[in-house]
Amino acid sequence: MGNAVNLVIFGLGYSASFYAAEAARTFERITATKRAPDVAGAGRLHLLPFDGGVEKIDPRLRAAVAEADAALVSAAPDAAGDPVLRRLSDEIAAAPKLKTIVYLSTIGVYGDHQGAWIDETAPLRPANERTRWRVTAENDWLALGERFGKQVYILRLSGIYGPGRSVIEKLRDGTAKRLVKPGQVFNRIHVADIGRAIDACFAGAAAAGVYNVTDDEPAPPQDVVAYAAQALGVAPPPEQDFAEARLSPMARSFYGENKRVANVRMKSGLGVALAYPTYREGVTALAGA
Repeated sequence: MGNAVNLVIFGLGYSASFYAAEAARTFERITATKRAPDVAGAGRLHLLPFDGGVEKIDPRLRAAVAEADAALVSAAPDAAGDPVLRRLSDEIAAAPKLKTIVYLSTIGVYGDHQGAWIDETAPLRPANERTRWRVTAENDWLALGERFGKQVYILRLSGIYGPGRSVIEKLRDGTAKRLVKPGQVFNRIHVADIGRAIDACFAGAAAAGVYNVTDDEPAPPQDVVAYAAQALGVAPPPEQDFAEARLSPMARSFYGENKRVANVRMKSGLGVALAYPTYREGVTALAGA
């Protein structure tokens, strides 16, 4: 994208925060939003308040959008739609330099495919309101891009892990569980590899559209826990039958979806080479950190 470009990040959550730290080397200025930031930011990162439920918009944020060359959208939708589009769609559409928008979505939009391999062409079967809101938000962002000539990339992320957010922390604090549900697998993605995919989008060499951002090997969750315990040199927690485990409704619904999500388009289209192609490389690195 050249030098001296400005990035706006909507929603500075785990993945976007990690990317902001990495992107500081690429972008001259980063403006990021939180509902109520307790600091103003430092260096190239500037924090501003943004709440999609509040009609009033900070004028500094409007100015940042007007000057932006790229946008990363990590804010979650709600029943009223995407909060960024709800409050700033006109400004985003009119921003003269804003050519590339990356929207972080989830493979949850696919719903359950009974363990089958799927790619970006698979039918969407969102199983709850959160993932139905995601499908709507994806479509709204793609429509904005088509209407106003913006390159919009939808990155469907699998289970995110990384420093401070992994099975390693759960083993160390004693909260890890080794639940066994026959045939159940999950895809995962290290937060650093999410950053690689975002960078590839902002580089602009690939076609806009939808990409699955996930690792190479969907795996049973109990295998990941056992591998992580071995990496730490500790005993793994005992296996538990999923049917008998006490879980929150959200956790139980998570296990209600079973699929193997392919990443061929991410590799061939975006040209992403994963630093952590399976959970083994990621867990090993985190265990030694």
